[in-house]
Amino acid sequence: MNRCLSVSMGIMILLTACTLPSKAPVATPDLLATLSASTPLGSAPANPTSDLVFSIPSTTLTIPASSQASSPPGKIVFTCQVYKVQASNQICIINADGTGFRRLTTDSSRQHYYPSLSQNGQSVVYAAFREENIYELYEMDLASGEVNQLTNRLGVVNAPEISPDGTSIVFTRWTVNSNRYTIMLAERNGENAANIPGITGWDPTWSPDGETLLFASDMEGSIQLYTIHWDGKQLRRVSNLPALRGRSDWSIDGKYIVTYSGAPWKREVYLMNADGTNARVLSPAGGNSQGPSFSPDGQWVAFTAYFDRPGDDHGCEIYILRIDGTDLRRLTDNDYCDYQPRWGL
Repeated sequence: MNRCLSVSMGIMILLTACTLPSKAPVATPDLLATLSASTPLGSAPANPTSDLVFSIPSTTLTIPASSQASSPPGKIVFTCQVYKVQASNQICIINADGTGFRRLTTDSSRQHYYPSLSQNGQSVVYAAFREENIYELYEMDLASGEVNQLTNRLGVVNAPEISPDGTSIVFTRWTVNSNRYTIMLAERNGENAANIPGITGWDPTWSPDGETLLFASDMEGSIQLYTIHWDGKQLRRVSNLPALRGRSDWSIDGKYIVTYSGAPWKREVYLMNADGTNARVLSPAGGNSQGPSFSPDGQWVAFTAYFDRPGDDHGCEIYILRIDGTDLRRLTDNDYCDYQPRWGL
């Protein structure tokens, strides 16, 4: 989308003023409360359709032998709750083979969360607490450690992601007056931020071609996934899951979507076709799995789960598995929560 959001993206609505929330999100020590604070809960549909498939058929996906033999590529950035409290969340990174773990952010006094990597893997964008009712977006160069602030007092902003062509950024904004979550687009440096008109939603992610956004919304009642062209046209609902939350991702070829759904402590990662058909559980049972992200080659999925310490508030770690549901691997091994993984080069 090499448009640099010219003339503020045509029909986009420019932010000329914004009323800030009157109360900052409350710090909580556990992952479930953290996710509840940053993602709307919504409600389950009264009559979910009966044609959803809740297990992966053994013949659904076939991974070539060459892909099976290779190591997972790239690196994964994630939120690391090193002090076991949300108010001091940090951003960490690890290679997809489990090596190279390191903490990226250094300010231990405030919350950082919702990281994602640029398409070339050279920088990470994330949200961080600045002052009461103000979260800002930042971009960190991984080589130098230099950090640039992208927003300035727009309100509570999070879930940033840089477009595939590197020119734009999409993110979520919440305002206290409306108590609504909106999807915003801006230039890569944060300038000319504008709402995508006519929708509410959160956790946006770019399609591989940079033309379409996938996001979660409760604008029709229950929380479901939707797609929309970056200019606000072609809105389409693509999911029908009974307890969807938000965080999702697109495979590199644009054929598949991963998301997560389920009751608290019983969540699972789902894989579906890009049009929402053939939804099926990808994660092994019993992990309370959530927040998935595709690998750069589309052959793996990273996610948060509790397989090794089920029921422990601080027991979540980052896991990966192949898109056929095999070869589950644990990447992190800490006494605190590691969550919100996003995979990149």
